[in-house]
Parts: sequence; structure tokens; C-alpha cells
Amino acid sequence: MDGERNLKRQKVLEKSFSPPPPMGFENPLLPLANTYDDDDEDEDYERRALNRRGEGQNGARVEQNGNGVENAEVEDDDDDLSGQEFPGKHNRQVEVRRDCPYLDTVNRQVLDFDFEKFCSVSLSNLNVYACLVCGKYYQGRGKKSHAYTHSLEAGHHVYINLQTEKVYCLPDGYEINDPSLDDIRHVLNPRFTREQVEQLDRNKQWSRALDGSDYLPGMVGLNNIQLTDFVNVTIQSLMRVTPLRNFFLIPENYQHCKSPLVHRFGELARKIWHARNFKGQVSPHEFLQAVMKASKKRFRIGMQSEPVEFMSWLLNTLHKYLKTRNGGSIIHECFEGELEVVKETQNRARGDDQNGALTESGTENDNVVIETYRMPFLMLGLDLPEPPLFKDVMEKNIIPQVPLFNILKKFDGETITTTVRPPARMRYRVTRLPPYLILHMRRFTRNNFFREKNPTLVNFPVKNLELKDYIPLPAPTNENERLRSKYDLIANIVHDGKPDEGFYRVFVQRKSEELWYEMQDLHVSETLPQMVALSEAYMQIYEQQQ
Repeated sequence: MDGERNLKRQKVLEKSFSPPPPMGFENPLLPLANTYDDDDEDEDYERRALNRRGEGQNGARVEQNGNGVENAEVEDDDDDLSGQEFPGKHNRQVEVRRDCPYLDTVNRQVLDFDFEKFCSVSLSNLNVYACLVCGKYYQGRGKKSHAYTHSLEAGHHVYINLQTEKVYCLPDGYEINDPSLDDIRHVLNPRFTREQVEQLDRNKQWSRALDGSDYLPGMVGLNNIQLTDFVNVTIQSLMRVTPLRNFFLIPENYQHCKSPLVHRFGELARKIWHARNFKGQVSPHEFLQAVMKASKKRFRIGMQSEPVEFMSWLLNTLHKYLKTRNGGSIIHECFEGELEVVKETQNRARGDDQNGALTESGTENDNVVIETYRMPFLMLGLDLPEPPLFKDVMEKNIIPQVPLFNILKKFDGETITTTVRPPARMRYRVTRLPPYLILHMRRFTRNNFFREKNPTLVNFPVKNLELKDYIPLPAPTNENERLRSKYDLIANIVHDGKPDEGFYRVFVQRKSEELWYEMQDLHVSETLPQMVALSEAYMQIYEQQQ
């Protein structure tokens, strides 16, 4: 009896280790890609690996290098590991197929790649796949992974790796190479050639979303997640600045940059201008997460902020990460101008015992210190006149109006602006104009009790703003170069409502047809140029005429 049992056991072992029979034919449509298996052998491999490595978070193994610094090594089950060799790991041929019986289960209506790429179960952002049937995110595709479990429990079989853009069928494990999935890859990661970028401002063609709605590339609404309208109007305004937009539409321009904020801003720009979106709006969720982290929660979801503060922070932060060795960047190329500042302050050393008054020139009174210097600027702040305190006979507040040229006199080099802290008298003169001029009307003031809003309307031209007629400008350094001081409005941010309860919207111009659109979060509608000037302007971007 024992001999028969040993003979049967030997036959079973020989059968279990015998190689599979060869196929009787070769199919050229099924090429094989080299990768590493990530299922049955993982248990033995991990047991041996954990003896010499610590276990990190989210399934990552942590290894110490010679300097005592821990390097997190992520367990990946993709082709990224094909060039490495691990003890105990076996090469496995991953089948690449063009025909998959489950492709008809892909549901493009539920796919949304605007949100953070985190596994819905483990909340890890490592090696995340999107289920193309239900749209949820899962980690890994090995037999112990969440994606593999989901494929068995829900019967959803088609998954795309959110980083490599490869599509797999689970639980079978083969890679799907089908051209019908290219539209999903384009939505996941929009791409532009330099020729396409150059043609954007000439494109007059509408695009159609999956739900049948039409939208204009570049004129899509942005989702207001929670009190994030100040971010939306800022992004929509910057998308009208052609050199800045073109720079961020080509990822190769900033691939050396390690800042997540720069890459998220580029992704958002590509999604806004993409002509093959599944829906006619974009959610800036990933960009907002990068903003909260980079600003240390100075700007965050659920807390209203002013667009001028966010614009200033965003431009300076992008410049910090993008600047080259000579200190320049695409931000400074677009927005940087120069001011000459004359600062008059009282000499405190002699001012304590002398009641001398401040003078403009500083020559009549030795108690005045005059300091002249030049400083760069990215935007100009304009002071609005104080609103009237009295009411008219109709018991309604008189809404004052002021021409833009009146408040631009602040920068004529002669008008004096008084500052309280520190006490000084300032004069400003523009010495260099930028290609794109940002103007900010200071509508909000805060006292000890509440926040006030100045309702003064600013009358401004939509086209042909000629600055040299109102503020002195320096002559061009080159004799053959003409002075370019004429500007056209391309974006106008306005504020409606009470100071703490209002909302922001923006008017932007579409260059291909020179039409104006009003944009408030997801709402996008065409409007007349005359309507642009009938609102409480808060911040404007002007483009220099060539």
C-alpha cells in the first residue's frame, strides 16, 4: 500500500511540474511583453524580502541605504520593474491582445479623471487603476490587490493604469491594445502638438461632449467645489494670456520642474483647452489640492479669498519654481513691468524737535529725506475715490462713476500718494510697460468692525486703451522701435453682492471671433462688449497691441 501511495504521489508531482504543452499555432496578433508576475510568487518573495527590509506604509517596503536614509520602494506590478531583477521573482509573459470580449462594458459616461488619483479602498496614490466600467479608482492588479478583488466581486474587467495609460483585463491579467481606447487616454492626459497650440486662437469649431452638449475649447466652465469662485475667475483670466497658455500646454517646457503646483496648473490648462473632453466642464480639484499644500492652507476649499491675493501668490509661486539661471521665467516675460518710486519721509533724527513740513522736492526743508529707486511689478493697484455719504431725493445711494484715466494718474510721476505706515509721501512713474498689464481696483477695505466695499463704477475702454495720453512713458531705447502703449482688454473680473456674501464672475474674450463671454463657475454664456463695462470691475488684464 505504501509503495502504491508513493508511486501516485510521484506521478502527481511530475505532472504538476511538467511544462504546458506547446500551442499548435502562432498568432501574430498576440505579441508578448516581458514583465514580472505579481500574484502567487509575491507571498514567497515578500516573506524573504521582509527579513532584510522594513515594512513601509501603504504596502511600500523601506530600505536603508549606506547613509542611513530610508528609500521607499513601492511594490509595483507593471512593466516599470522589467529592467530590475529580484531574487525569487519569475519572469512571466504578459499577453497583449487586441480583442477583448469586455470592451463593450466600458462606460465613458461615468469616467472622471479630474479628481485625485487615490485608491477608493486604501487611499493610496501608488499604482492606481481606474475601472472603466464604474469609474472608481483601485490600487494594483495582482491577485491580492483591490482592483483584482473588485473585478471578481463586481464583474468589472477593464482597467487603465492612471500613470502608464496601459489598459488591462482582470482577472485574466492580459494587456488590451485597442485603438478604440485612445479617446480615454486623451481625456486622462490631454496632449497638444506645437502646431495645434499655434492654431488655438484661430479655431472657431465647437466640440461635442458625450451628453450631446456643445462646448468651446478654452471656454469651459469650472466647478465651484466650495467657495472657490476666486480661483475659477483667476484661472479663466490667465487662460487668455496667450504666451502663458502656450507654455503650459506643452509639458516638455517645464518637465524639469519638481513642483506639483506647476504640473497641476499645466494639467488644468490642457483640460480647459482640450477639444475631446467627455463633458463640457472641468473640475479643478487636483489643482486646488496642490494650491492648499503649496500655500500652507492660506488658500483652501471652503474659505473665500480675494482673487487679487490669489493671483499675486500664484504668479510669484509659479515664477519661483520656473525661473531659469538668469532669473527669468514665462511669468516675468508676460507680466513684469518697472516703476520708478520717489519716497519722501521725515527725518526723525531732526524731526522730533523741529516741526518742519514734508515738501515735494526736499530742497526747501532739510527735515525731508528723499529716496528714489526702481522696482519691478506684476500688477498695478488703483485707488478708487471715496463713495458719497449722503442719499439723493429718491432715498437711494448715488453710485459714483470715475474714468479709468483718472485713477491711472497715480502713476504719472507727479500725483502724491500718502501712506500711513510708515508715514511717507510716494510718487510713482511707469518706466517699463509689460506685454500684459494687470490692473486691480481696490474695492475692499477692512476696519476694526467689518469689511466695506466701494461701489464706484469704473469707466474703461474695451479696446485701444492708450496710456501715453495720461501717464508719461519712457522713450524706446532703440530708435527704430516704436513705443507700444496701446492695450486691449482680454479679461475683466467683477464682484457682485455684499463684501462677505458676494461672488465673483469674469468676462473673457475669445480671440478667434473677438466675442465676449461671461463665465461664473459652470455658467458660460455669450455677452455683448457693452455689458463688460457696466459692472463693478475688480481686476483686469490688458494685452499690449503689436
